[in-house]
Amino acid sequence: KEIIETSIITVDGGQRAVIFDRFTGVKPEVIGEGTHMLIPGIQNPIIFDIRSTPRVISTITGSKDLQNVQITLRVLHRPEPNKLPNIYLNIGRDYAERVLPSITNEVLKAVVVSNHIFIAFNPIFS
Repeated sequence: KEIIETSIITVDGGQRAVIFDRFTGVKPEVIGEGTHMLIPGIQNPIIFDIRSTPRVISTITGSKDLQNVQITLRVLHRPEPNKLPNIYLNIGRDYAERVLPSITNEVLKAVVVSNHIFIAFNPIFS
């Protein structure tokens, strides 16, 4: 019974799986939704969520007039399912934590420096 349980995986909606094989490494195929058979002890599934996921990133950068500006950005991201084996091999399962902060910081700095940003606020008096 245990062998049967470990040889069957279910990939839910909004997920994809990459198979790691102990003999051949990461398989190039992406496993879609549904129930799939694996070789117990030899193949292990790595499950990825492919739905859009929000991430909030804050950064402090300098403006054109040398003022410090704190910006908070909400980014919706999701991996391209056909590139999951490559993502897993080169970056790892925690690709969002590794890639998004550096990309968003560079883009935010470039946007702030190249544009005039006017910030309106209402001071609170007590």
